[in-house]
Amino acid sequence: MTSTVHTNLVALSAVQTFNSVNRGVETVQNRISTGLKASGARDGAATFGLAQQQRAEASSLDAVTTSLNRAISIADVALAAGSSLSDVLTQMREKAVAASDTSISSMSRAIHNADFIALREQISGIIANAVFDGQNLLSGPTGTNITFLASTNGSTSLDLPIVDLRLPAAPGAIVNPAAAMYLGSGTALTTAADGIDAAARVSASLDFLNTELSRLGAASKMFVNQTVYFSKLKDSVTAGIGQMVDADLGYESAQLQALQTRQQLSVQAMSLANKAPQAILNLLRDI
Repeated sequence: MTSTVHTNLVALSAVQTFNSVNRGVETVQNRISTGLKASGARDGAATFGLAQQQRAEASSLDAVTTSLNRAISIADVALAAGSSLSDVLTQMREKAVAASDTSISSMSRAIHNADFIALREQISGIIANAVFDGQNLLSGPTGTNITFLASTNGSTSLDLPIVDLRLPAAPGAIVNPAAAMYLGSGTALTTAADGIDAAARVSASLDFLNTELSRLGAASKMFVNQTVYFSKLKDSVTAGIGQMVDADLGYESAQLQALQTRQQLSVQAMSLANKAPQAILNLLRDI
């Protein structure tokens, strides 16, 4: 190699090595501080782009899960109200059976009738209050559904059935199996015959109520199962993102130690390279 004081090639090479090592230290320090080996597109365009797509998918799964959880909450409120209705109807049947006894006095029947009417009046209030986020599954019209999102691309949906548990003003003849609420909003226990009729209507209404609650319960269970599936799916997507972009901190720590050592050696190399022209001057002094 030519010895010159104008161009110190060894020093230039040492500077390039030093800069390269510094860039390596900066990269590793960034990985350690962020915990990511690809925190931006510059760190790996393909990996970062794919990770961003999967992050968007994970966020979409959150939106779907929110929709499903909302459906579960709506169904839970309806089922709780339905359970209360079942309790009320059970008590009403007890009052109707008691009023059908021909041996009781008119006063006793009037007391049973007052209790019966008080219980009957609770039904409309229970149904009216069975609302969550503006949705009521118990107030009809029957045969309709509320549709909820069940996929990130909108191609799949799940339905909650709407049932009609309202008391009609003038209920029709009781059919078997029960297909409606047969207890009228004006039903009373004026006579023993009224008690017999009311007991039959309450029993039929209970059958219908329990059938409808079973439908709601099955639909709610379907939504619960779907949320469990989406939870597992999101975990898998999150794990996949981590495998792509998460840094191996143990490896990066070892790399940082090695790069810091090379950094110190590069400084030493530059120091030695910069002394080369001085050595030439020392030779010239002896002339």
